[in-house]
Formats: sequence, structure tokens, C-alpha cells
Amino acid sequence: MTAEQQIETQHLPLGLGDGARPFWEAAVQRMAGWMQARGVQSRDAVVLLPFAQHLASARRAWRSTGLWQPRMETTHSLASALGPSPLSQGLQISFDAAIDVLNARQLLAGQSWAEDLRRQDARAWQLALQHLVEAAQALARHAHALGPQGRQAFWPRARQALQQSGPADLEQALALVALEWAASDSRVPATDALFSLRPSAWVLMRAGGVDPLSDALLSAAAADGIPCLLLDADRTLEQLASDLPPVRLQEARCEDPESLAQCTAATVLEHIRRQELPVALIAQDRVLVRRVRALLERQSVRLGDETGWTLATTPEAAQLMALLRAAQPRASIDELLQWLKSDLSRGLRERQAADAVDQLESQCRRLGWVQSGTVQATHLKGPASRLWQDAQELLAILRAGPAQRNLAQWLDQLRRLLERLGALAWLGEQAAGRQLLLALWLQREPWPDSAHQLALQSTLLGSTDFVQWVNETLEAQQFVPELPADLQVLVTPMARAMLRPFAAIVLPGADALTLGQVAAGPVLLPDTLARQLGMPDQAGRRAQLAAGFVQLLRAPHLTVLRCDRAGSEPLARSPLLERLEAAREQSGAGAIPAWQDPRPRRALAAQPMHRAQASAAGQLPRALSASALEALRNCPYQFFGLQLLGLREDEELVEELDKRDYGNWLHAVLHRFHELAREQRPDDAAQALADAAEHERQRMGLSEAEFLPYLASFRRLQPRYLAWLAGHEAAGWQYEGGEQPRQCQPWTHPVLRELRLQGRLDRFDEQLGRRLLLDYKTGSTEAIKDRLKRPLEDTQLAVYALLSAEEAAASGATLEAAYLMLDDSKGLQLLPHPQVALNAELLRQGLEQDLAEVQAGAALPALGEGRACALCPVRGLCRKDDWWEGSP
Repeated sequence: MTAEQQIETQHLPLGLGDGARPFWEAAVQRMAGWMQARGVQSRDAVVLLPFAQHLASARRAWRSTGLWQPRMETTHSLASALGPSPLSQGLQISFDAAIDVLNARQLLAGQSWAEDLRRQDARAWQLALQHLVEAAQALARHAHALGPQGRQAFWPRARQALQQSGPADLEQALALVALEWAASDSRVPATDALFSLRPSAWVLMRAGGVDPLSDALLSAAAADGIPCLLLDADRTLEQLASDLPPVRLQEARCEDPESLAQCTAATVLEHIRRQELPVALIAQDRVLVRRVRALLERQSVRLGDETGWTLATTPEAAQLMALLRAAQPRASIDELLQWLKSDLSRGLRERQAADAVDQLESQCRRLGWVQSGTVQATHLKGPASRLWQDAQELLAILRAGPAQRNLAQWLDQLRRLLERLGALAWLGEQAAGRQLLLALWLQREPWPDSAHQLALQSTLLGSTDFVQWVNETLEAQQFVPELPADLQVLVTPMARAMLRPFAAIVLPGADALTLGQVAAGPVLLPDTLARQLGMPDQAGRRAQLAAGFVQLLRAPHLTVLRCDRAGSEPLARSPLLERLEAAREQSGAGAIPAWQDPRPRRALAAQPMHRAQASAAGQLPRALSASALEALRNCPYQFFGLQLLGLREDEELVEELDKRDYGNWLHAVLHRFHELAREQRPDDAAQALADAAEHERQRMGLSEAEFLPYLASFRRLQPRYLAWLAGHEAAGWQYEGGEQPRQCQPWTHPVLRELRLQGRLDRFDEQLGRRLLLDYKTGSTEAIKDRLKRPLEDTQLAVYALLSAEEAAASGATLEAAYLMLDDSKGLQLLPHPQVALNAELLRQGLEQDLAEVQAGAALPALGEGRACALCPVRGLCRKDDWWEGSP
């Protein structure tokens, strides 16, 4: 008789009762009856349960038997009680992914094929290291679960299978390294101590799928003649046709993710209202669960989460990463500001003026700096200058030293930086912060000669690699907050929800993409090879998922919810639901009942929103520009928002240069070129223009690499501009000035006499008795031509004419104006404004009337039409998208 045949197996049906309590009462009665029938002393027996969360329920249920309680444990809790796991030594697998990747680098050092990969493709090299660690850890864990005898037989079988797995290639080479790395570990895992135990009996509760370690332990014990009982609580979905549980089951179908979240929250709240507590909320989709959690917290639900989340997603980790990115040589201003606004820089901010960060941000936006390396400290003013200097002094702690440093040195410098910031103590006060400090070895030291110490001392990293290592370390850690007392709802994975005393279980995401898909195994161990090695394959993982789903049916209430569509595509229900419904119909129970929406319905009266308008009697500003008057003409409500309320869109601190940056730079280049040429005419105009271009690029802190596309445009413009300039000067025009501010008070109405009109002239040239106002443009030539076909619609040149009228009149010059199109594919084009002086006077008269009416309290309505509306920065203020269609 084989060892498996000596193990007595008993099945626990689903119809044992309503909930976890009847199940455990039935289960311990089976255990007690079997022990008494075998003459086993219960106090000397060991009962192995699937999860630690089951221990309390099983021990409580055992009291009803009247027998001595056996030792109830999980395999890992029992192994931990017998002794600790041996410490990993240098280059041994530590099961810390971030440390093992560093050790894997050393393992592959000197291998010609690995060195070639590292030189040729850094990304592929990094993925290869991750896949190597993933496979080595999976092989080691599987070998540990086989027990001492099974492990000895496993390694030769695994070597043979890998060598025969296919042609020699990179994947096979990495898999063989992973195998030998795992096999070379001479440590005895703590779980081996379980195989030397001699209890009066072993009892294994199987639920949610097969556990290789438990099965190997029972087989070894049965071979040694120890009585063994396997209580199998698992049932397939097809077996439900003859073993249907009494669960009250519902299925909800929702239109979209937001509807799914709201229906899920409503279901949970209904269970709370009916005092069906606690409620398990299954975490299938973390994004969805975050939304459900937010909805429940608004209702003051006492909620706990034992799934946790990646440590890297906690605020403390995000702030640390912001600090590290800010310290990089090529850090952006945005990354620097992200750190300066975080709690990690609180100590620095407390030594500055209250608005120092805002001032630094404002000045960087105004000066167009997007990279920290382009900031010119001498151009910063006031508190912004001091903050910049202090921040750079602190970041220098991390930047100091050689480019390549070992990991221990990087961590020591990071620790000193956090201490100077006063952030080390703050992190220690936060739950996630404490775990972060431990994960990054900032508040502990590795054991001497351990794998961790070797990795920290011998791994050389550059600054980018160090930031990547920190990120990977935080990504590999799970943060699980403490559970609140007297909780009503517990967020938990599906596997850990089974056989626990939940009054109701709510499972959102019961669709084919979310419930039914299983994670892939190690890349280097495909399914065929995994089956040969006896390791879990896709079919095994799917069977385990199905077994866990079936266990949910033991709960008194189970509600599954799903979306009908994923975007524009239809989304099928989970295959597990299809199999469950087929079993129900075979048993005569029929289809899964539809969910009954518990949300009350309310009839809301329509509240149409009409076209917005405002009044600003006596509120005109002291000065207006051409752009302000353009806004008034385009849409009075836009003028109200931008000029009277002073609303502004913050400019984005983006790294990519855009056409606006090019336009500002080109204006500055031409101004510098003409100002220098007026002082001393250059011998080589082309070289002088190129020198002006390079000077302005450096002054504005524009990256040469990022500016390259625009520099190519400028090189095409350069000979065209010089040719146009030569013809322009040959016609008698001479450059007189540019980038000069002007202001005037052209109004005659009494209420407008203090209102100034102001602006900055791009350029003005003079000929005998004529003055030409030029405005550089890099935009669409056709758009400007269309505007000039209706000259009264053009505001900019008319305003410039008003600003220059008094000066031109004093010199007796005739005023003219034109746009100079610099970026047209056909070459430079001069587009003159017809009768600019006449149009300027007409514009003044019309504006004077309009502004006087505004000052007197005339309405400023939102026009809601045309291109100006489509691109309006205050569109959210007038709420155009919410206007009632019948609004006047």
C-alpha cells in the first residue's frame, strides 16, 4: 500500500450549513470522530489549516467536542515555532527581490554571453536579471516544499528537464543559472523540521487548492506509519449540481466602472443596514476597490484592509522618490518642486519665507526654466534665491562623491540627507515610513557575512541605478496597515475570505478579464517545463482559483458584480459564473438571481443653467493691453475673468520645448542682432545672427539637444531673413528700436481718463517721413491674411498704432504697421495693415464707448461662440458645457 493510500480522505460538502460556523463545527466533529475511532490521543495530534485566519474559528469550534484540543497550526506557523529559517549567506538566495537582483549581477559577472547582453541592451539585461531571480526563487520555494527526500530527487530531475527543454538560447542559459543558484544553497529550510515531528496523528484541512508542502508532509508521515487524515473541503463547480450550498446569491450587471463601484458600495451599505456583519469586500481590482473604499468612507464605514498595497504607492515612499529624483543631475524643475512641496522638505521650508516655494515656482515659470541644470541662481530674486541655494546645499550631500559608489555608501548619504532635513524622525513616526526605513536598510544593519551585507558592500551603482534600486525595493514590499477595532467591512483577497465568519461577501469584478485570469508563472519556466518539474502551471493556477471561488459559496450571502462593457467592447461574465450557473440549472435551482438595487430613488427638479454674464461697475483695472482688449472684443465674459478677476492659467513646467519657446527665443535673437548692429555694423551679418542665436539660447537655458529641431528651422530662416533685410534696408528703412514699452491715455470720456493703454512694441523702423511698426509672427500666414481682410477685426496693430500715435505725430512721421511672417514655408512675408491710423481711431472710439458702459455697470455676457470660445482659458468659469440649450 502506498503512502497516499494510507492517508484517509474525507470530503466536506458545501451544504453543511449557513456560514463558517456550521462548517467548522462539522469539520471538528469529523476530526474528533476519526481520532476516537483510531484511538488517537487528540492532545498529541497536529491539525494543519490553510491560513492563520482559520485558527481562531477552528479552536473555538473544538470546544464543543469535549476532547483535549490538538495543536492547530499552519505549516509556516508550526515551522516558525520549531526554529528560525537559516540566514542567507553571501550570494545565496535571500528571497528579497531587490537584493537578489544585485547578487544575480555578480553571479553573471564574467560570463561572456551575459556581458555581451549588458553592453548591447541595458533594458534587456535588467529584464534578464529579474527573470533569473524570479525563476531561482520559484525553484527554491518549490524544492523547500518537497521536504528533505523529495528535494534530493528534484535537483537531478530538474537539470535533466532543463537541458532537454529546447535549443540552447538566452532563456535556457538563464534558467540553468537559476537552477544551479537555487540548488547550490546548502541551507536547511525551517519547514524541514516538520518532517521530523512524530505527533500521534496528522490532520490536514484542504481548502482553496493543493498545498505542495502539506501534501509532501502527509505522504512522508503516512510512510512512517503515522495516522493521517485529509479533510478535503474543495469541490469543483460541476459537483455543485449535487451539492448546492444554501447561500443567498445575487449577480449585478453594471454599465461602467463608476456604476460598478457605486453598486458595490450600495450592496455593502445594505448589508450594514441589515446588521449582516462583518462584510468581506473581495479585492479583485485594486483601482475599483479604491473607489469603493472612498465611497464607503464618506458614509463613515469602519473599514479595514488586509490586502495592503505596494509600499511604493504610499505617500511616504512617493515623497522619498521625489527627493531622489530632485537630486539627479538632470532633474527637472517640476521634480524639484514636487520634493519642495512634500513633507520631507518641511524642515527646509520652515527656515524660509512662507511663500518661498511659490516664488521659486513663479520665477522658474516666468524665465522658462524646465531643468534644474539650466537655473541661473543670480537671476533668482528674494526668498526664491535663498531657497534655491539651501536646497542645492542639501542635495549636494547625495551628489557628493564618485559617480559609482557601493550601495552602502549611497544609503549612508541618503540617511545623512534625511537627518539634515529632519525627515528621518518624521518617517519613523509614520506606519509606512517605519517599514520604508527598514526596507531600505536606513535603520538597521545586515548580519555580518549575509547576502544582504555582501550586496550592500560590493554592488557599485551610479545615481540612476541607485534610484532604480530604491524604487524596485519599495515595489517589492507590501504595506498592510493595522486593522481598526470593531470593523464592519474587511477588504481581503478571495483566497483569504474562505471559511471565515463573514455574514456577507461582496465580489466586484466578476467578469472574464478580472475573475478567471491568473497570473503567469516565471518567464524562464514555461508551462510544459513547470509540469515536468511538478511546479504549478496555468491549469493548476486556474483550478486553485476555481477552488477558492467555490469556498465563497459557503457564506450566508454572496453578491457578484460585473461590468457589461470594457469601453466600447462587450465584456463577458467570468467563466466561473458560467460554470456555476450551469451547475445550478442542472440541479434545478435555475439561473443566478439578479441583484436587487437597494438604493432609494429620488426625483430631482430640473435646474437649467443659463448663459453666464457678469457686471463690473467701477471695477476696470488701471491699465489694459492689446490682449485684454482682444478678450473684450472676443467675449466680454472672458475679459471679466482674465482682467477683472485676474485669473491666470499656470504655465506647465514641461521638459519638451514648444513653438512658444521658439517664438520667444527668436524675438530675443532678432532684438539682440539689431541692437548690436545699430552700435556697430557687423562685417559678417550671418555670423552675427548666429552668435546672437547661441547667446540667447544659453541665456534662456534652452537645452541644445531639445532645441535642435527649432535650430534647424532657424538655420533655414537665417539666409531668408538676411535677404529680406537687405531689400528692406535698400528701400530706405532703418531699424530704430525694439522690445520697447509704451503707454498712453487716448480716452476723452471722463470715467476713462485714468485708464492707461500699454504694450511692448516688437520693432519699429523709420524711413524719411514714415514710421513702420513691425510685429514678428511665427504662426499661420493664412490666418493673419484672413484677419487683415477685415482690418477692423485686427486689434493688435491698431493698439500699437495708438501707443505710437503721439510719438509719430511729434516727429511728423506717417504711421504704418505690418506683420512680418518669419516661419512661412514660402519665405518671409510682410503683411501690411491697410490704413492702420484710421482703424486705430475707429477702434479707440468703439472701445471708449464699450469701456465706459462696462465702468457704468453694463452686462458682460459669455458669447459662447467661435474659436476664441473653444480655446478660452476661463471656459470652466462660464460653464458653457452645462448651458441649457434654450438659454438666450
